[in-house]
Amino acid sequence: MKTSQLVRAAAFALFGLAIAGLQPARADIKDYEFRLVEPTVKKGERVIAVQLMNKATGKPVPDAVIFAVRLDMEPDGMEDMDTRIAAMPGGEPGVYSFKANFSMTGRWRLSLGAKVQGETGTVDNKLLITALK
Repeated sequence: MKTSQLVRAAAFALFGLAIAGLQPARADIKDYEFRLVEPTVKKGERVIAVQLMNKATGKPVPDAVIFAVRLDMEPDGMEDMDTRIAAMPGGEPGVYSFKANFSMTGRWRLSLGAKVQGETGTVDNKLLITALK
């Protein structure tokens, strides 16, 4: 009687280990990137949108926590020329919108930092936006 209980316990333990090993693998934080919805804007106060994508699946990533946002003219050699940027509510899942004042024409660098739920590490991207007349 004791032997059959021991065998049954060992079988359940092995089954539990096998199930634990079948959990889906998480993506690497490097599998995520921001993409501009539109790479050009007109000079002035504008709303810009970016999409956070999982490069491995090609799907947008909703509910990320964006904690770092900066917009400056570093691509044109004027890193000190920055502007305020404010998050805008709503939009499609995986699309994040911001309001900013593009005070002059030229190339602007949008720097973003985000945490993706369930992942370790930070998504950091720098995107180029061109402001036109």
